[in-house]
Order: sequence, then structure tokens, then C-alpha cells
Amino acid sequence: MKNSNNEKKVHNRFYNKLLSSKYFRRSNKILVKIRSKIEKSIRFELMIVIGVCFLISFIFYNFTNNLLKREYSSPEIIYDYKTIEDEAYNLSNILESDTSLNLNQKESIENILNYQVYKNSRVYITDLDGKIVFKNTNVVEENIDIYNALKNAITITEYDGGNSVKEKVYIIPLKIQSERFYLIYSKIPSAEIRYNTIHTSNASLALALTFIIFIISFVIITNKKMKYLDEIASGLKIIANGNLNHRIDEKGRDEIKNIAYNINNMAVQIGDKIHAERIAEQTKADLITNVSHDLRTPLTSVMGYIGLVNEGRYKDKEEMNEYLNIAFNKAEKLKLLIEDLFEYTKLNNNGIKFSKEKVNLVEFLSQLIEEMIPILDENSLTIHKKFDIDKVYVNIDPTKMLRVFENLITNAIKYSNKPGEIIIGIYEEENYATIVCRNKGEHIPKQKLEKLFDRFYRVDESRSTNTGGSGLGLAISKNIVNLHKGKIWAESIGDNISFYVQLQI
Repeated sequence: MKNSNNEKKVHNRFYNKLLSSKYFRRSNKILVKIRSKIEKSIRFELMIVIGVCFLISFIFYNFTNNLLKREYSSPEIIYDYKTIEDEAYNLSNILESDTSLNLNQKESIENILNYQVYKNSRVYITDLDGKIVFKNTNVVEENIDIYNALKNAITITEYDGGNSVKEKVYIIPLKIQSERFYLIYSKIPSAEIRYNTIHTSNASLALALTFIIFIISFVIITNKKMKYLDEIASGLKIIANGNLNHRIDEKGRDEIKNIAYNINNMAVQIGDKIHAERIAEQTKADLITNVSHDLRTPLTSVMGYIGLVNEGRYKDKEEMNEYLNIAFNKAEKLKLLIEDLFEYTKLNNNGIKFSKEKVNLVEFLSQLIEEMIPILDENSLTIHKKFDIDKVYVNIDPTKMLRVFENLITNAIKYSNKPGEIIIGIYEEENYATIVCRNKGEHIPKQKLEKLFDRFYRVDESRSTNTGGSGLGLAISKNIVNLHKGKIWAESIGDNISFYVQLQI
């Protein structure tokens, strides 16, 4: 039991050491990098798929080829010519090496020929003319044709055309006691039957099946990806038919996922553009309706009072002048409305070019407040400046931004409780300067606060252009601030109504 625990500890220590080694960490990083690259590239994914399909096909080919392989044994007769050759040369060496041989002792030499050879061999020694000098007991010839013997020894074949084999003949030059002879050694070789194993296989069928397996494995492995492509195609068709709210699931991390993302993004952008165009059309219709209403009222008054003067329906010159003054005042308001409408249209269509410069907001607002003191005095109002800083510079168009602050202060004067106080404050936070214009007045509900910056909107719907202005002042202010990449909003807490403008420093 102790040995088992010790083995586990050693194994765990080795495993932890392997995990902590720099080579393992480096290899792991490389594998993670390769995997990430494969997941993000359809090209690498396709290479991996083809590689896997080839591996499957290779394994299948080997298996099929072995399965279709057939084995059978073929008998073969092997003749032992090597032994005959060895016997011939051994005999030649014995005769040449034996110095005690005497050519006159025929019996002793023939005894050697009979003693040294194997059964069924024929051995004889001839002179250079082919006359047999010595022979063993198996030879009956007295003379041979040495030329034909040499020719047959060289050209002899193993088989004679039938079922028997020819006798093998070896002719070896021989020298005994300085005399030259031919040693002719002939013998029918012994036969041995051997069985050879022959392998056959149907390689063409194996290749055909392997090709089919390659295609099947490729289809199976890529089936999920192809279904996803079909899903993208179907989703694109739905979007093309007008359903811009349809979204395609974004799967994976490769280029196909990017295609799905771009299609969804395209649907969102087209939907936003269509929605913006519908809003623009509705805005245009509302604008015409509101302009028609707001222009008709003062224009009717102008025409009415001028008609009275034209028809002479007045008591005296003083009454005539009164009618003309009323008509003039109405015409002034009509002119103001048309100017506001013209400026709003240009701002809304980016038709105004800004001339920006660095401006100290503290000095800028202080000068504007001084210029508006007479109007404040007429309305029994005072302005309290709450500037926490002496200098804060912003990049603005002074003329356009002056219109914004004039609108806010004028708006505060109109809707303040009188007598009362208006607070103008500036404070700096991070990279922004925030200006606040606060007055006390009737509380504005939250749902109305969100509409304050819409064109022609008035908190008190009963107010006409006589008391409520053109209804475009805050809408114009919002467009100017937005074009300065700033923010403008309103808050109402109790009877405190605050307008904020935030500009980038």
C-alpha cells in the first residue's frame, strides 16, 4: 500500500514538473496559437478537413487492400546444380594438388575418380584431342568430340522439353605432372519441390472504394459548415424579401461567421436608414402642418388690421395708427418665425458652416448677462452668477453658441415666477465644461421634459405664438450643441427648472 502511494506521489511530482517546464508552456502556447488560427481561417479548416479525409482514406485503403488480397501456393522444382559444380571443382583440385600421382599408374588415378565422386556421376579425363585417358566405372565411351562437349557444356539447358532434366556437364582444364588434360564431370542433378506463396489483390477496386470513402468522409465532416452556409443563404433571402428584423445566428470564429455578422449589420443599417427616412417624411409632414398653423394665425391678424385700415373702418387717425402698430407687431413675429424656421432647416440639414475659435466661457456668458439686464429688470428678475472658475476655454462658434444661451435665458425669463432669480453657473468636470441655467417656475413632468427640444413643442399647449414664441428655439439650440459634439438636457425638481449644456474642453 505504501509503495502504491509513493508511486502516485512520484507520478504526480513528475506530472507537475512537466506542466511547469518552459518547453511544455511554449508547446502549449504554440498549440493554442495554431488552434486559434485554424478556427479563424476557413482556409486552414479546409486544409485540416482534407488532411483528415486523406488519413481516413489511407487507413481504409490498407484495410480494403488486405481484405481483397488472396494467397495461393505454386509448386516449383529446384535442381541442385551447385552441388555438381562443387564436386567437379573439388575433384579437379585433388588431382592437381596430389604430387604423388603417376600417369603410368592408371588404376590408382581411376580409383581416385571412383572414390571421390557421388553416385550416378560420370567422370573421365581426356587429352586435348578428346581421347579418354582415365575414367570411372560409369563411363563406357573411349573417345569424345571435345568441341561438341565444350559447346554442350556451355549451351546446355536445364530441361530437355519433356518431364526429364538433362545431365549437367562441367569441363575443367586439368594439369597433372605438367601434362594438360580435360576433366569432364557429368551428373543428373537431384530435384527438390518447393512451394512459392503468390499474393494477388484487386487494387483498382480498393482505390475506387477509397475514393468513395474520401467523398463520404468529406461530406460528413463539412456537413455542419454547409448547413450553416445554407442557413446564411436562407436568412439573406428572408432579409432581401423585406424582413429587416430577421437575424442570422453568428457561429464560429472564421470568415463565414464574419459574413453572417456583416449581413446582420447590413440589415440593421438598412433598417435604420428606412426608419430615418420614415421619420424624416413624418417630420416633413408635421413641419408643414405646424408651419401652416403658426404662419396662418399672425398672417390673418396682419391682413385683418390692414384690411380695416384699407376700408377706412376706423374712427380717427389714432385708431388707424393703433391698427397699423398691431399689424406691424404681428408681421415682426411672422418674420421671427420664418427666420427661426429657416435656421432650423439649415441646421437640421447641416447647411451651416461653423467658424470655431477658442472662447473663454466665463467672459462670454458674463458679457451676455450684462446685455440682458434691461430685459431682466423689465420682468422683475435678477441673475446670480455662480462661476466656480475664472477661465475655461472651449472651441465653439461664438455667434451660434450665443444663440443657444440667449434662447435658454430668454426661455427662463418667460417662464420664471416673477419677481424671482435666475442662476447661471459654470463648472468644470474632467474634460468637459458644463453650463447650467436655473429658474423657479411651474413644475414640468418628466414626459414633457423629454419633448422640450422637439420643434414646435410648448409645455403649455394653450400658449400661442403671441406668448410662447415660435416653438423652434430649443430645437435650434439642441442642433447647434449637437453639431459642437456637446449635450443639452433639462431637469425639473420641484419648482426648480434647470437647463444644462455640456461642451468638450
